[in-house]
Amino acid sequence: MRHVGVATCARQRRKNTEMTRRPTAVLRCAVAATVACAASAAAAPRQYRVAECIDLDKVPSWFPVGFSLLTHENRQYVAYYDAKHHMTVASRTLDETTFRHVKLPTKVGWDSHNYVTMAVDADGYVHLSGNMHCVPLIYFRMTRPGDVGTFKRLAMTGREERRCTYPRYMKNLEGDLLFMYRSGGSGNGKRLYNRYDPKTKTWSPLLKVPLFDGQGKRNAYPHGPALGPDKRFHVVWVWRDTPDCATNHHLSYARSKDLIRWETAAGKPVTLPLTLAQAELCVDPIPSGGGIINGCERLGFDSAGRPMISYHKSDAKGHMQIYVARFETGKWVSRVVTAWSKRIAFSGRGAMGFIGIRISGLRPAGAGRWCLTYRHRDYGSGRIVLDDKTLQPVDRPVVAADGLPKDVFRREIAFKGVSVRTAGDLGGSGRAGVRYLLKWETLPPNQDRPRRGKLPPPATLKVIKLVAEP
Repeated sequence: MRHVGVATCARQRRKNTEMTRRPTAVLRCAVAATVACAASAAAAPRQYRVAECIDLDKVPSWFPVGFSLLTHENRQYVAYYDAKHHMTVASRTLDETTFRHVKLPTKVGWDSHNYVTMAVDADGYVHLSGNMHCVPLIYFRMTRPGDVGTFKRLAMTGREERRCTYPRYMKNLEGDLLFMYRSGGSGNGKRLYNRYDPKTKTWSPLLKVPLFDGQGKRNAYPHGPALGPDKRFHVVWVWRDTPDCATNHHLSYARSKDLIRWETAAGKPVTLPLTLAQAELCVDPIPSGGGIINGCERLGFDSAGRPMISYHKSDAKGHMQIYVARFETGKWVSRVVTAWSKRIAFSGRGAMGFIGIRISGLRPAGAGRWCLTYRHRDYGSGRIVLDDKTLQPVDRPVVAADGLPKDVFRREIAFKGVSVRTAGDLGGSGRAGVRYLLKWETLPPNQDRPRRGKLPPPATLKVIKLVAEP
């Protein structure tokens, strides 16, 4: 299952190949941030127009938290928090313009970790989880397929369900519905997987042990697993020692055909759980305080299907740089793609706002080229185009990614700091050239703390239907 998000970024043209020293004119663009496919770098871009826009509900604009959109066959579901912070599920058939709304018995505070996510099983039952940050498992399932009025809160396995965070649904190659989450806290946690049996309507552990285990001293922050072009699942992660985000370290990687048996990039089997002691999984031994933050690491695949990881860290002089690592000739090779001369120090707990640098993952940008975008505290916003073979910056034209209308990113709330948030479809209608997304507006994270003083008005949550232009 692919999790797709859409964000606004800045485009920038450069006069030489050292594109990252002096930003020039900035234009706005839309980037589809996906992880798991090796899309052809020569594929023609698609342009979309807005075919339908439905105002669904009023939602909090005073802090960001993730919402979910799920289209399954002819039905569509949206899970979100309303303006009074109630977890809410709305549904409709695709030929309707009004939704049915149902409130679930849980409310979010100000914690930006507490997103809500969904999945649908083989029999049409929707599963929902969210509003969790080191709290007992919050999981709902329909008791009647397609009926949002029948959600019931349930346990899963009863194992490690007292301090849960980061719920995620996905499917293996056989189509089994899986659920992963963290048990424990930042600096002391495990990642567990459960598998759903639609015949018995029960969950059971997928693995006898956690996939990641911090052994009481740390926890892993994974990106993925994501299905690659080789029909394997790939995952990248960093370890973190404490709740302080400055203590992230050791960029790592593993892959698996079945999410049960895991191996290194070279195909060497590894035992579970995955731990820091398995040096063969390390891509870059970045020390604690070395400038990497969980979430900056992004996975992609080059034209030959080799895994690539983009991330940032401090160089030997302490200056923040962007790197791209790729598995080549039996080893990981990491290349710096910027030449900045500024330090960026960050630290703190909770959901962090802008720490001074933010980067996207790599996306196709024309034949033999890849592009990533960045925002830097001192150098502004821009993009870097990389050659597929050398992974070095080149000054070449960029083929745009899927083009979304500018109206999608137009703000409606005139309040300083508010920006547009979007969420892509966790499912799909199966209709060619049609995609759906959610749009709303919020202030940036505030380390999960309530804001004081004047707040913006509630935002309007919109469901947008996009249709590809001929």
